[in-house]
Amino acid sequence: QVQLVESGGGLVQPGGSLRLSCAASGSIFSLYAMGWYRQRLGKPRELVAVTSGGDSANYADSVKGRFTISRDNTKNTVYLQMNSLKAEDTAEYYCNARGSRGRFGTLGDFDSWGQGTQVTVSS
Repeated sequence: QVQLVESGGGLVQPGGSLRLSCAASGSIFSLYAMGWYRQRLGKPRELVAVTSGGDSANYADSVKGRFTISRDNTKNTVYLQMNSLKAEDTAEYYCNARGSRGRFGTLGDFDSWGQGTQVTVSS
């Protein structure tokens, strides 16, 4: 099993900033990609940002230039720095990680989700 624990959500005013963190633990051999998704009320879950490591990152058009995803491979942790937050960024944010488990990856691949953290942007 691979567990993801998120933190950093909360209430912030429009124009403010928040930083989300997500730490992966368990019998991880390698992490192919880590990312953030969000689900707004009444909407399907959508990709916010994903990174496969290094300088590789993809962002939803709605957050480009405002959000930055980064990863600390030594801690199996991914971050999402959110700046210039807008009311439409209000959502439950979920961390996702994909990789392989066990010694040398012999336990196969995994695709795990965190429990979600609420971000509310409101004055």
